[in-house]
Amino acid sequence: MKNQKNQMEEFQERIGYRFRNRHLLTQALTHSSYANERHMSRLSNNERPEFLGDAVLELVTSEFLYEKYPACPEGELTRLRASIVCEQTLAFCTREPELGRYLLLGRGEDLTGGRERKSVLSGAMEAVIGAIYLDGGFGSAKEFIHRFILNDIEHKQLFFDSKTILQEAVQGHMEEELSYRLVEEAGPDHNKKYTVEARIGDQAVGRGEGGTKKGAEQEAAYHALLYLKEHPEKYTHLKQNSEQGLSEELHVFKKY
Repeated sequence: MKNQKNQMEEFQERIGYRFRNRHLLTQALTHSSYANERHMSRLSNNERPEFLGDAVLELVTSEFLYEKYPACPEGELTRLRASIVCEQTLAFCTREPELGRYLLLGRGEDLTGGRERKSVLSGAMEAVIGAIYLDGGFGSAKEFIHRFILNDIEHKQLFFDSKTILQEAVQGHMEEELSYRLVEEAGPDHNKKYTVEARIGDQAVGRGEGGTKKGAEQEAAYHALLYLKEHPEKYTHLKQNSEQGLSEELHVFKKY
């Protein structure tokens, strides 16, 4: 119990918000597997605050995009919002506060990689938002969302659409083909971890890890895009007159 209390204190330091009602924080971090294992009430896990946090996140994100992209039509704003509040992006956003470290998981969920599972992480992120909203109001929840989810939005959009953007950039501007190579497959069947390289021709340009091959490829593509943006001079196999076009394509999210 003392260790759990210390963990809660540490997490509050990481997110820069102190709960007046600590029970709300505990509930937000309590996965259903933990509650079930300890025969707790099914209303004591984080599913209810997750439901509330989902609604708060959607409203704050909608307001943010409406103000940031005044020239964007409704359809594009909807697509952007969906990409921000989706499971993959929210799980990516939990890396900075290291949310997975602080979750209360059942033993089986913990042993099978629950702390890195995207569905678990994204749900917990929404639950924390819901808990902050109940504890400190809309302003506090909005501040948390802007700090951990809506900050550096171009990179997060790049992450979500990484495979598509990389494929289009390579096909449109390079002579060599894009491929993904499985470098390592580790762990038991119920908790696999895959390591994948994104390659242009014979050259590795990005590496990613994930609980699925698709997730590892997405992360590898993201790191490949960052590498291409930072080191365009490395690519001598560009199609004729493609250098400027490639540069513009890799900055796609700065167009609004």
